[in-house]
Amino acid sequence: MAELLRVLLEFVRTPADAFPYDAVYGDAYNSRERELERRLGKVAGWLHTGRTRREAGRIAFRMAVRERLVTLHEAVSGFVAALRRRAEDEAATVWADTTYLQPAQPSTFGHYLAGFAVEAARHLDRVEAAYRWFDFCPAGVGGVAGSRVPLDRDRLCRALGFAAPGPHTRDVMWAVDGLADAALAATQAATTADRLAEDLEIFTSPGFGYVELDASLCRASVLLPQKRNPYALAVIRSGANTLIGRTTGLLVNQRTPSARTDNWLRSSGELAAVVELAQQLVSLAARVVDTLRVRRAALFEAAGSHFTGAADLAEWLVLHHRLDYRTAYRLVGRAVAAAVEAGQDALQPAGLEQAAQTLGLTLDLTDQEVAAAMDPAGNALGRHALGGSAPDQVRAVAERLASRLEAGEGWRRAVRERTGRAEEELVRRATTLSSPHRWSTRAR
Repeated sequence: MAELLRVLLEFVRTPADAFPYDAVYGDAYNSRERELERRLGKVAGWLHTGRTRREAGRIAFRMAVRERLVTLHEAVSGFVAALRRRAEDEAATVWADTTYLQPAQPSTFGHYLAGFAVEAARHLDRVEAAYRWFDFCPAGVGGVAGSRVPLDRDRLCRALGFAAPGPHTRDVMWAVDGLADAALAATQAATTADRLAEDLEIFTSPGFGYVELDASLCRASVLLPQKRNPYALAVIRSGANTLIGRTTGLLVNQRTPSARTDNWLRSSGELAAVVELAQQLVSLAARVVDTLRVRRAALFEAAGSHFTGAADLAEWLVLHHRLDYRTAYRLVGRAVAAAVEAGQDALQPAGLEQAAQTLGLTLDLTDQEVAAAMDPAGNALGRHALGGSAPDQVRAVAERLASRLEAGEGWRRAVRERTGRAEEELVRRATTLSSPHRWSTRAR
């Protein structure tokens, strides 16, 4: 046993590119087994007592994915933190929020960014949930139904740094639903980054001119000297497309009879690639947000154009003239249509009065009242409802996000400490047990 442990520790310390792999034996596992037999002879045969070759692969796979999920979780936290910081910076920056890329209503740019932060924070929950599946240990499950060799599965689980042994031997060895969960969590995180990138690519264009990407994230045109393309956004968008394709492939690959390798042959490598790519894309998105230049003057100018205060004016009529909202909506809508037809870019009391008359109403409005009701800053900064665009509400969201980020940091620290301690203890104990002196002393 000491000799077996000694050689296994040598394997651990040998870099992958220095190990004598031989393609004639097929995969890496077979090459390692052959090398064990070459060095130890029949002693190497004890390694398979009560264990299939796939057990080692499943254990290693779960460990590798766990590590990648923690790294993804950290990247998502960085993305949330960047959005949170910038949301606070722009909590009072007035702009015209859009739906369908059409001017909708005055809001704050901090409110816009905070919305992506809240969405991104939910991915922390998804990654943590995906991690739990990989934290069940398949050690000691035997072929399918367990082993009659007295292997202590709880002890093996603790030694390998898992949270718990898989409660059902066949499930923990052959189920693949957790692979899809991890891939979906990773793809969802990257898709949030993609949705922001889609918007920012539009907002950086001269037609909008709302924001500007840092030069380090852009690429100059080889032909056109005046162009600076927001290349990082294209990287994020194309990467998200790739992830959606790969994740779809993983989902399709699950559709196979149970206890076969069909759904494992490609899935392990694909899942690792999905999680790694998602981590890279989310990290890049965090860099985009951190270095984004917001053109506040351009945002404010757009906030007061295209009649973006129309809905606020209709609500003002409800509150101050006791009109039902549908009537107020029709009144303002007719006034806007008339102003557009007349080439005007703002509503006047006279136009509102005329619209009111078509509905059989009489209003007595002043220029000051209409201007106040349509004021983009007053409207955007005055929405104090829970989760609204007012600066105090944006900052309240930022505070809640800070708490979630702190909890996420604690989660990462806990799982890293547990797995790290287990690995150190396992190597330490194996080193102790592999000592010839220990066994010779016991023999005497």
